[in-house]
Amino acid sequence: MSTPSGAKHAQLRDALEHMIQQDLTVGDRLPGERQLVVDFGVSRITVRHAIAQLVNDGLLIREHGRGTFVAHGMARSRLHLASFNEDMRAAGLRPSTRVDLVQEGQAPEHAAAHLGADRALRVRRLRLGDGVPVSVDDSWVPTGVLPVSSDWEHSLYAMLSRAGTPVTRAEQTVQAQAATATDAALLQITPGTPVLVFHRRSFSTPTQPHPNDREIPIEYSISVYRADRYQLHMEVVA
Repeated sequence: MSTPSGAKHAQLRDALEHMIQQDLTVGDRLPGERQLVVDFGVSRITVRHAIAQLVNDGLLIREHGRGTFVAHGMARSRLHLASFNEDMRAAGLRPSTRVDLVQEGQAPEHAAAHLGADRALRVRRLRLGDGVPVSVDDSWVPTGVLPVSSDWEHSLYAMLSRAGTPVTRAEQTVQAQAATATDAALLQITPGTPVLVFHRRSFSTPTQPHPNDREIPIEYSISVYRADRYQLHMEVVA
């Protein structure tokens, strides 16, 4: 199978990116492949490779049977220890939060096992980038660390840091799942749509005197991300 020349591919990609940023807006349809072939004088395979790269970069999104459209933008995480707000700002998106639930009560099994207590403070929030839903974050923290009346639209990690229990280490797993009806309604997607689910166990080395004077478990969270709005990025070296 033939492949597009590097120079033509790079030129077309740059031209399409300029079109997206200067001439089109979110939701606009990209001209069809045939039209792009005529407009730029390149092969169809070159057009397809350039579009595929822009889709991978989160600038475009394909909709089966409808075409290719300008995307809202995709946040990218390097799997480092950072808050949602930091990841959004790094992607050039404006972060915001809608609080869905705040209550003290019985913690689920995995959260209770991590925190070492049957009861915890649960905070469930919808996280947005430029006003578009990106993830649903369900977090449990030990009771007494943060007041229920806290302003939960702000960064949880920033609040924990101000309370003298900053998140200093975390362990997490990522898996693909089908969105539940509850999460789908918040994320504005169809139930069953593939999503990325993060299970995180966070720890803190308190900055204030603590009875154990050592690392303590400080948060357990389950975050459900829209796969079309969030991307994992990592560098692999020999």
